[in-house]
Amino acid sequence: MASVDWRHIPTVLYPQEILDKAFSRASKQSDLVEDPDKYHRVRKQMDRMVQSAADVISTTLLKWVSRWPSLNSLSEFDQALIDAAVGNDEYRKTLGTIQWAAEQVRKIAGETQRKILRLRSIEGFHDARRHAYGRFSSILDQISPQILWLGEARNILRELPSLDSAEPCIVVAGAPNVGKSALITALSSGEPEVASYPFTTKQLHLGHFEHRRRAYQMVDTPGLLDRPMVERNRIEMQAIAALEHTGDVLLFLVDATEGSTSPLNEQEHLLTEVRQLMSERPMIVIHSKSDILENPPEGAETLISAQTGEGLEELRTRLIETIGADEIIDPLSLPENWHRNEE
Repeated sequence: MASVDWRHIPTVLYPQEILDKAFSRASKQSDLVEDPDKYHRVRKQMDRMVQSAADVISTTLLKWVSRWPSLNSLSEFDQALIDAAVGNDEYRKTLGTIQWAAEQVRKIAGETQRKILRLRSIEGFHDARRHAYGRFSSILDQISPQILWLGEARNILRELPSLDSAEPCIVVAGAPNVGKSALITALSSGEPEVASYPFTTKQLHLGHFEHRRRAYQMVDTPGLLDRPMVERNRIEMQAIAALEHTGDVLLFLVDATEGSTSPLNEQEHLLTEVRQLMSERPMIVIHSKSDILENPPEGAETLISAQTGEGLEELRTRLIETIGADEIIDPLSLPENWHRNEE
């Protein structure tokens, strides 16, 4: 499935901004009407004003509905992200309500135009137009909570990553402040924000590195805590979404240093839970911050340091080999989605 670029979601106007835009456009359309007979001129003006205002309102609303992706067309990963970020049920209900409002506005416009054709007085034409405007305003007032929700949701969703389903994906997980963002910065061209306090990563971040012209995506998940699922917050649920629904391999970081934010036994318990989520995908467990790790845990095979670069190239090679994206089964054909230079 195609990935979603949330940054292209259109701006959501406030209800009053929509009305101001609609009525301003309608007034300009009225000025374009020419007819020497006042009676016919006013009737045409009111008819055009109602139609123009309705067009602006309905087109604006329907543009939101069409530009916001349908949940059914999205990957499980994107659906899970939306659910964790803003809620899938609210997402569906809001877009459904906005589409209903657009249809109501068009219906009111049609009824008013038919009424204007039956009227026989200039004042009646004006009254019909004013009445239609009032009903337009009432509809937008009625869906004001949904419009405001949509604007807030847009700001949240624009911060989510867009993954290319055609490229390999590595999910980087672990407890808070174990060095996930620093590792991705060291391994890839991505530059996630890094700070030395718990819950460093406030959103999912995306970096990548290239090997043989193929981009390997790395998803930096928010730090998870060792606690029941029902007690986890929205940020943690975004990490769960990444773990459950995407990734060719999971890279789990453990911080066994004395200054670690989470006790080692909690990190080990979290690792057990994550293994269950990722039961069908390979997992690589690495111990980070090896530059300050005085006593490596017994059996620790993979030690890395984003600060000194220790073990990073070995880790990169292991990730590439584990994913096996460039494995050639048929020597006479290139791998699927192989990048070609069109020259």
